[in-house]
Amino acid sequence: MTQRAEHSSVMDRLALDDLITGYAVAVDDGDWAGYRALFTPDGRVDYRSAGGIEGSTEEVAVWLAEMLQHFAIRQHLIVNRRVTLSGQDGGPGDTATVRADYLNPMRLAGSGPDTEGGPTAPNYTCAGRYDFTALRTTDGWRLTGVVVHEKWREVRPPGE
Repeated sequence: MTQRAEHSSVMDRLALDDLITGYAVAVDDGDWAGYRALFTPDGRVDYRSAGGIEGSTEEVAVWLAEMLQHFAIRQHLIVNRRVTLSGQDGGPGDTATVRADYLNPMRLAGSGPDTEGGPTAPNYTCAGRYDFTALRTTDGWRLTGVVVHEKWREVRPPGE
């Protein structure tokens, strides 16, 4: 691989890392316009393994906005990112996959913190693996697909 190709590959990996971080931040902050902007127009999302839906980015963004309003606190931790760039002749390509693990602690709305300094710890935590697919566009890397593979979840009663 040439030095130019290596530099390009590093830059692509950094851009993909930013894209995945942007995904986590948009979901956690409820920034649904920002969430939609991370995807290509034909992007698809599949949250069925976590009890959600599968559909277009638009359909899933609407569903997420409704479902996640039940959680006052959300924090996605997306780690162990394995990036695969698809290219030709050893050079960088225009498609990529990212497989990454996640841990997602959340706090149900209405379960704290209370005015007397009650508990703020999460009472709903789920974890698993994401499979992201991405495409290089004229606007930079965009997601074409997200599939969630939930491995476990824990739900604790409020105040426990």
